[in-house]
Amino acid sequence: MTALDIQISVEEGPWPSEVELQTLTERVLGASADFLRREEKQPFPDMLPEVSLVFTDDASIREINAEWRNQDKPTNVLSFPAFPLIPGKMPGPMLGDIILAQETIVREAQDLGKPFDEHLTHLLVHGFLHLFGYDHLEENDAERMESLETRILADLGLSDPYGDSDPV
Repeated sequence: MTALDIQISVEEGPWPSEVELQTLTERVLGASADFLRREEKQPFPDMLPEVSLVFTDDASIREINAEWRNQDKPTNVLSFPAFPLIPGKMPGPMLGDIILAQETIVREAQDLGKPFDEHLTHLLVHGFLHLFGYDHLEENDAERMESLETRILADLGLSDPYGDSDPV
């Protein structure tokens, strides 16, 4: 499995323990990195790539979302790449930051009828792909990113988050 230096900060909200989050994120982000390396020929730096994960609440992520995206509302996940990156190009040793909001993720998981851990896993994969330059602003980019998410989640034994079908 591709090794990553995952820095976790639990700032606000009733999240699982840091040990549980570390175990989950190492598995999910490691599988995501392995997939990108294998299927997308994504290079990785020789130095251990670092990603920072911030687990917070709706109030905190709302402030960040308002400041950085001019959207004064909470969201489930925000990603901030350390450097602009085109998919498939070499990242620096610092990949960037992923920020997740507990209440929004709980609410969405309930609305989707999915376990919290499954929805959190999907959002970790989603946020991680943003650090490598993937986006979903244009339809073609969204289709590509959703396909990658679906395939990574299938590797992790989870179903397609964008449909009621089994993973491809």
